[in-house]
Amino acid sequence: MYFKDLGPQLGWTMVFLAEYIGPLLSYLLFYFRIPYIYSNRYALSSSPHPVVTLACVCHTFHYTKRLIETIFVHRFSHGTMPLRTIVKNCAYYWGFSAWLAYYINHPLYTPPSYGELQVNYALILFVMCEMGNFSIHLTLNKLRGDGPKGRRFPMPNKNPFTWLFFFVSCPNYTYEVGAWVSFSIMTQCLPVAFYTLLGFIQMTIWAKGKHRAYIREFKDYPSLRVAIIPLIL
Repeated sequence: MYFKDLGPQLGWTMVFLAEYIGPLLSYLLFYFRIPYIYSNRYALSSSPHPVVTLACVCHTFHYTKRLIETIFVHRFSHGTMPLRTIVKNCAYYWGFSAWLAYYINHPLYTPPSYGELQVNYALILFVMCEMGNFSIHLTLNKLRGDGPKGRRFPMPNKNPFTWLFFFVSCPNYTYEVGAWVSFSIMTQCLPVAFYTLLGFIQMTIWAKGKHRAYIREFKDYPSLRVAIIPLIL
């Protein structure tokens, strides 16, 4: 019997709460333009552009949904995460949220090139991706309810948002990337696009790992499925 000291650990629920509360609150600090962030002239003022308020609503909704899912939906196969990894993850989420918020809520921010048309189409895509992401998480939650002896791979059901399971192994990541792509289009902000790209790279790595695990575990795993982007990747 071997023992290994894993160092300070935190449960996964606490991990996600720490990661998601930070972006939620830090973004709001920039949106309300508290003093010392921008010049005193703009302290506690509001942006004249409706898209700025809409972006704040979408960002707040996204992380509020994540917090609700963490508490009521997600089930974790691993018990804990090392404390130093949590610090790194929090720095990533909190730092990028502040960076995005700084530019989107900046007094010199300019709205998207195609105006309301661009914003409205991006909003529709954002809402659909958020609904799809939530639907996938519910499906995965029910799948885990069978316990280790009844393990099976996820399949689409009557919910149209789950039909993406016909083509990819991790549609929750597909929808997550779609939500951030739509947020990038809505705000037309370069830091958001950069954050989306980094998130896509990381989620692709996770999706490929999960895809390979499904193939190894289940001999009848659908051959049409790929990791994250239908028919491509």
